Amino acid sequence: FVVFTQGCPHHCEGCHNPQTHDPKGGYEINPACILREYFKNPLTKGITFSGGEPFEQAKALLPIAEAVKANGDDVTIFTGYTLEELIAKQDPHIDELLLLCDILIDGRFILSERDLTLTFRGSRNQRIIDMNETRRQNKIIIKEV
Repeated sequence: FVVFTQGCPHHCEGCHNPQTHDPKGGYEINPACILREYFKNPLTKGITFSGGEPFEQAKALLPIAEAVKANGDDVTIFTGYTLEELIAKQDPHIDELLLLCDILIDGRFILSERDLTLTFRGSRNQRIIDMNETRRQNKIIIKEV
């Protein structure tokens, strides 16, 4: 189950979702509506936030992530920011969303590093971070897929 957020400050060359860059594009939807759709399918075991840039709407995504985690499901987030950049923002909503995140795919898409053989990533600089292990070990743990 994927939620695409609207608005992205990165504007990566070659982005596969350029229609999500304009923060005034898309449409508003209540988190309760998203959760209703999410819980309709008993086979759904996780949610993915993509974009646009999900961390530009961290506060709005929090109730969704909290409900998904309360159900024992996983939260995966794609972001153009690096984990280090997100932490440096010192934004309580971003910090809370990171605490609820199981898998973080971070880093801007870089066209010159594009690699279509990669799993879950578009360019070699992007990382798949196991956030649970990262928190446990207090260092960034890259997930091998």
